[in-house]
Amino acid sequence: MVQKYQSPVRVYKYPFELVMAAYEKRFPTCPEIPVFLGSEILHESKSDDGAIHIIERSCKLNVDAPRLLKKIAGVEYVFFIQKNTVNWKERTLRIEAHNETFANRVVVLETCSYSVHPENEEWTCFEQSASLDIKSFFGFESTVEKIAMKQYTSNIKRGKEVIEHYLKELISQGITFIPRWTPPVAHGQKAEQTPAASHATNDAPLESGAHGATKEQTGSSCPPAEPASPDADKLDADYIERYLGQLTPMQESCLIRLRQWLQETHKGKIPKDEHILRFLRARDFNIDKAREMLCQSLSWRKQYQVDYILQSWRPPALLDEYYTGGWHYQDRDGRPLYILRLGQMDTKGLVKALGEESLLRHVLSINEEGQKKCEENTNLFGRPITSWTCLVDLEGLNMRHLWRPGVKALLRIIEVVEDNYPETLGRLLIVRAPRVFPVLWTLVSPFINENTRQKFLIYSGNNYQGPGGLVDYVDKEVIPDFLGGDCMCTVPEGGLVPKSLYQMDEEPENADHIRLWTETIYHSASVLRGAPHEIVVEILEGESVITWDFDILKGDVVFSLFHSKRAPETSHIEATLPSTSAAGDNVQLIDKTWVLGVDYSRVESPLVCREGESIQGSHVTRWPGFYILQWKMHGPLPCSGTSLPRVDDVLASLQVSSHKCKLIYYYEVLASKDFRGSMSSLESCNSGFSQLSGATTSSSQSQSSSHLSR
Repeated sequence: MVQKYQSPVRVYKYPFELVMAAYEKRFPTCPEIPVFLGSEILHESKSDDGAIHIIERSCKLNVDAPRLLKKIAGVEYVFFIQKNTVNWKERTLRIEAHNETFANRVVVLETCSYSVHPENEEWTCFEQSASLDIKSFFGFESTVEKIAMKQYTSNIKRGKEVIEHYLKELISQGITFIPRWTPPVAHGQKAEQTPAASHATNDAPLESGAHGATKEQTGSSCPPAEPASPDADKLDADYIERYLGQLTPMQESCLIRLRQWLQETHKGKIPKDEHILRFLRARDFNIDKAREMLCQSLSWRKQYQVDYILQSWRPPALLDEYYTGGWHYQDRDGRPLYILRLGQMDTKGLVKALGEESLLRHVLSINEEGQKKCEENTNLFGRPITSWTCLVDLEGLNMRHLWRPGVKALLRIIEVVEDNYPETLGRLLIVRAPRVFPVLWTLVSPFINENTRQKFLIYSGNNYQGPGGLVDYVDKEVIPDFLGGDCMCTVPEGGLVPKSLYQMDEEPENADHIRLWTETIYHSASVLRGAPHEIVVEILEGESVITWDFDILKGDVVFSLFHSKRAPETSHIEATLPSTSAAGDNVQLIDKTWVLGVDYSRVESPLVCREGESIQGSHVTRWPGFYILQWKMHGPLPCSGTSLPRVDDVLASLQVSSHKCKLIYYYEVLASKDFRGSMSSLESCNSGFSQLSGATTSSSQSQSSSHLSR
């Protein structure tokens, strides 16, 4: 397996020329990097004007590996070839390195770059990427991979420290300014130079530095450091440390790579960095597992319009009075503190009076509000606050709380929260746990992630008082009065919900899942082999715009748009097709007797849409009539030129013969004059959850031709 690394952008608050002078001091040897034993120049060249300088070196490294492994490999040292290309005119340095030792067994590729900061030309940016591919190594592939990754990551941040070390050394020598490269003066032309650069040469910026000069003398000044914007295309190392916390180099790499993947596949519709990081932590930074979990959650958020919940959800008066939970200051670590008096809550009454749906919506709004409070506390305390603390008081918990439908609703809510809000709970403090609590814990704990369970602290009786109790985690001044503290808590005390408020029509207990709210603008559909899903749009006059927005939840589909002068007849999937019992949301419109090019015509080229992709697009209609949007299962192309099917096609057909694709979609028709490149189905991109700016990457303007975008 190929191991990859991608660094964040690291910023040196010094000009490019000064950083290059510090970088050159690393050669030919560098005592600050013990594994780097020395280097030898193999080739060196310069352009005629001195703007381009290329140096190729052989670098000798002492790899920290077991003596036995070195003996088996038959080498004591490892050699790398490094090619440096500095462009003084563009103020860039590109470093390319690859291993020379065991090149046929192990492939190590590294690319680094120094460039001018895009917003401050007196600062220098550094980026680094690398890959490791161990093809074979005497049966020790796994060991070599671990050794290589450990040694590489241990030296990543060391490299930045080395540059800073030599920068300080230069400054201590009085070298604080090195003039920039200027084109050589043509024969007979008088040079126009500043006093500081009058004795400088174009091809030796280090030696020509104006000793003793200061930044003030150059007339430039650096503004105070600003953290990189979360909306930036590339993450800044200082921003990560300030807003996301301390991460190892490989954890930083996982975050950047997953973020880049989301940018490529979701075209800017990506969640905030702290949200991506939660999913990585939930899957122990396994990028493939985190990506799968995150994509499922993004589709879930979009389908049920979770981004809007803080604006749209208004708790019923019944919840305000009987739901015994609320936010209450913060804990000692700055995490928002949520208090839940579960023992005083009439869970049975709330479920019977409001139903599971309202309770779930309320819990989701609490989680969304918690994320918002974490951001506020991050800015307030000046350090990353990525989770909150929940204090649960169980006094009053009894067998009434073990009512089966209530426990069932609780388990489903836990499942939704675990899947979509991982690593948002920093600590759970359970106090005054009664004897009945172990029964409830036995029912609930299997549905809670192991990482989450480790954050639980449970106190029975009055054990929460005194050292080792709440005071270790919550300041004494904010401990609620009902737990013996001096702080008045506004969390409702609850009580029994009057039976007169119970709903008569209860949701059946055997429902397969929690139904969220039904007013979502998205529709769901299933696509089976031979059974495409189709919808029809009638256009009464030309120059209208059909817009669409859909997500592929499962499988791969092909999306097409057709036009017909006559109205198709709606027909649901035939019962004789396999797995049709689960495809009640599948509708077919194009009759089997219709002939493409005669009865109807294609107006959009087929678009293959892969699982997990989000597609937005539009089509400007040219004729009135009926436009049919079609999604059909993507499969191998039929064989041509031979009657013999290919083995790959047969295997693919067998694998997906009973497979069902699933998608959610939304569409609307706008008059051409009203079309501005966005639609109500894309408003979720502009929520607080998403980092997408108001200018979406879907259709940017009305066009006379069709438009598709991912």
